[in-house]
Amino acid sequence: MTPGARVAAAITVLDQIGGGAFAEQALTGWARASRFAGAKDRAAVRDHVFDVLRCRRSLGESDGRLLMARLLQRDNVDLSHIFNGLDHAPDVLSETEAAALALPLALSDAAACDLPDWLWPVWQASLGADALQAAQAQQARADVFLRVNQRRITLAAAMAALAQDGVTAQAHDTVDGCLRVLDNPRRIRTAAAYLTGLVELQDAASQRAVQMVPVAAGARVLDYCAGGGGKALAFADRHVADIFAHDIAPARMADLPDRAARAGVVITRLAPDQVADHAPFDVVFCDAPCSGSGTWRRSPDAKWRLTRDRLDALCAIQNDVIGRAATFVAPQGLLAYATCSVLQDENDAVITRFLHCNPAWSVMLRDQRLPGPDGDGFFLSVLAQNNIS
Repeated sequence: MTPGARVAAAITVLDQIGGGAFAEQALTGWARASRFAGAKDRAAVRDHVFDVLRCRRSLGESDGRLLMARLLQRDNVDLSHIFNGLDHAPDVLSETEAAALALPLALSDAAACDLPDWLWPVWQASLGADALQAAQAQQARADVFLRVNQRRITLAAAMAALAQDGVTAQAHDTVDGCLRVLDNPRRIRTAAAYLTGLVELQDAASQRAVQMVPVAAGARVLDYCAGGGGKALAFADRHVADIFAHDIAPARMADLPDRAARAGVVITRLAPDQVADHAPFDVVFCDAPCSGSGTWRRSPDAKWRLTRDRLDALCAIQNDVIGRAATFVAPQGLLAYATCSVLQDENDAVITRFLHCNPAWSVMLRDQRLPGPDGDGFFLSVLAQNNIS
């Protein structure tokens, strides 16, 4: 596909999203209907779509053609080379479209920061002086990070192995065992180091959170909202401990046995009706369902689909999750509550409610990360029970 044809495809997908389709659904539908498109074409179309979704409001919230035109204009691309109607490229811009592109956009603070109007005051209340910086960070692509399975390989050897498959990486400045991918991130899933379990895709903020939770040798650790099991794998890599993984939807953990086998670790999966039978645990880690507001660089579609009602529903789920998880913690154990959100309603407010209802607990550690060059936005609070003899 030519550059123009890729832009035309992105316009088609963006118009479908504008009509209510989910981004992944629209991209998958286009790919299935476009068998002629190679892997690089599909990747380029996806990049165009996601670049627009990150900045949809600051680009003018128009149809796919104007959104793509403003994106290219912002990136100093000559529009006449793209909008020329040749080889499946978009048609030439109309006079009306050209006039619209020539005018500066009048943007509210929320629009300039690419946030919904209702969310902007919530965002400001949550982040204060950091609100603008955190919002602007979500307007650009996120770096890709890898966790090195240090039971099996050193960082230097992992970087060398990745380089053999064309993936360049360097050690993270502050997170042990973490690599920042510099070149060819799309080759990771076909790289031998990934396929053999020497490295795993995991954001630096998530790796940091796991590392901050104290785990004694021989401890029993439960990843309570495990999803695919990335944090359970990270705990198993770092500690000589018994690691368990649970998710309310066990199918999400379907790949975990194969991933654990590749990594050379043992993780016991627990169905919802099995957790109580295996309790108590010395550490229960709850990466609770959340808005994902710290990860919207990676999933910008979610930013525009979040509503006040949905946020309230998530907060109710989070209050329930932390309350249930606490019942599985041993008397001397720790409860870790985490989200990939930067919103106070999902973080400190949940902890405050939990402590109000459970005064025997107190916070022993709190950490909040904002989205930026060193990883996604992430919140962690580690709690312990008071006066346990």
